[in-house]
Amino acid sequence: MKRKILIVDDEPNIVMTLEYTFKKKGLEVLIARDGSEALQILEHQVPDVILLDIMMPNVDGYQTLKFIKDNPKLKNIKVAFLTAKNKLSDIEKGLELGADKYLTKPFSIKKIVSEIFELIN
Repeated sequence: MKRKILIVDDEPNIVMTLEYTFKKKGLEVLIARDGSEALQILEHQVPDVILLDIMMPNVDGYQTLKFIKDNPKLKNIKVAFLTAKNKLSDIEKGLELGADKYLTKPFSIKKIVSEIFELIN
């Protein structure tokens, strides 16, 4: 069975780059442009890992992660934040809420791929 990643980000260029890369690496890729879209997808599909931005319209990454971790069906999904918020307080908040990894933008695509595969293998 193909592993699934849900990419949640409101920046189209980042989404396109990540989608292309992860498809090439053999993953099924789901896309959400904000937290509320991600939560709609999660009602019907359970990915192996979620790559989640923090600063998005409607529902931000922190709220999205809280919802995931509070839901018994979703709480075991691995979640990595990918965000421009790189202050220590942001990183601590993300990890306290239950993120498995905290990656910052700008990013190396090679590093993102290696971090994501570390989470799902």
